[in-house]
Amino acid sequence: MEQLSLFDNRERTAPLASRLRPNNLDEYVGQQHLIGQGKILRQLIERDQVSSMIFWGPPGVGKTTLARIIARQTQAEFVEFSAVTSGIKEVKEVMQQAESNRRMGIRTLLFADEIHRFNKAQQDAFLPFVERGSIILVGATTENPSFEINSALLSRCKVFILKALEEADLTRLLRHALDSPRGLGNMRIAIEDSHLNAIARFANGDARTALNTLEMAVFNGQMKEDGTIVVDEAVLSECMNRRSLLYDKNGEEHYNLISALHKSMRNSDPDAAVYWMYRMLDGGENPLYIARRLVRFASEDIGMADSNALQVAVAVYQACHFLGMPECDVHLAHAVVYLSMAPKSNALYRACLSVKEDIREMPAEPVPLQICNAPTKLMEELDYGKGYIYAHDTREKLSAMQCLPDSLKAKRYYEPTDEGAEERVKEQLEEILKWKSEHRQEEHPETF
Repeated sequence: MEQLSLFDNRERTAPLASRLRPNNLDEYVGQQHLIGQGKILRQLIERDQVSSMIFWGPPGVGKTTLARIIARQTQAEFVEFSAVTSGIKEVKEVMQQAESNRRMGIRTLLFADEIHRFNKAQQDAFLPFVERGSIILVGATTENPSFEINSALLSRCKVFILKALEEADLTRLLRHALDSPRGLGNMRIAIEDSHLNAIARFANGDARTALNTLEMAVFNGQMKEDGTIVVDEAVLSECMNRRSLLYDKNGEEHYNLISALHKSMRNSDPDAAVYWMYRMLDGGENPLYIARRLVRFASEDIGMADSNALQVAVAVYQACHFLGMPECDVHLAHAVVYLSMAPKSNALYRACLSVKEDIREMPAEPVPLQICNAPTKLMEELDYGKGYIYAHDTREKLSAMQCLPDSLKAKRYYEPTDEGAEERVKEQLEEILKWKSEHRQEEHPETF
């Protein structure tokens, strides 16, 4: 009995979010698109057929919890790894032990929290063991795996996207915390449903934030003579820090504000754009993140309509790198206003989307022989480079030579607009296309 009491005391001192961590899928809140009855991830877990996978989603949505549930239900040995505390030496040691386990018929499930923080060498160390099946890798990340995880490793993992929890999910979780003996169920707490809803909204889909806020509110509530703890609006306001409410660098509001900045610039509204930019800075956002988004905007939404926009954005990024906050705020404002007032064209962006779609949907076409190099005799005999026309040798600096594969020869990806400097580009391109069409007709009249 004494041991049980000591265990209970230790449990009570742990944070509320840790004490309420679910032990099985039935207790798990949210992500029904993955672990609802009949869904693929639930079936894999229940059948103990888990393969290497990546959980991608914002903080506090249950990535680590889901990995622990898998660990409880699988027959594999569970090893938890953190990029913050582990180097390449530790990675190799664990991999060697996993290989030994494999030879004895024991599977190893390796959970890599914040896998995006592992460097390339560490990620490369995982790869051969994932390929051999020595380990089942389960990684958790808040960053886009396409950019942060080696493509070779990513191709061997199934990516599951975890969504921010709905307000209703968070409210249900908060009520469970008030009722559960593992949570606050042994305390008499008076808190209105509207206050629970306010906490759920404040948490922005993050269960950890919701539970931590509730716990703080209870600990700061007013104790009545009968032992009831009252959580009123004043206490709740103190616990929900205003800055955190307005901006969370790792939460949903982060994406809301960068979206607001981007769309305000796209709508040529410099006042709104500067406001949203300062909201992000006031919330503690890294100015280099904002500057990187401005560089992207310069080509995605302005492009050839004003190519100087890209130069301004890159220069502002460098200024932010040199100076940092608070001095670089005026440089960011400079770029935001310039980009807002610049003529807009998304022709480059649409061209990129169209090209990517064709590459994804169509066969990989060979390069036309006339624009291939022929560095060897054999390649010359195979007509590599035959028919190539060096544009500089022509009076017009043009040729009617086809550069796209046959299946795409009439395809137009870049279609310039009439905005800003792109109007002149459009006129020039139309003249070039007309000239090429006429000369192809002269050279090959039978095809027209």
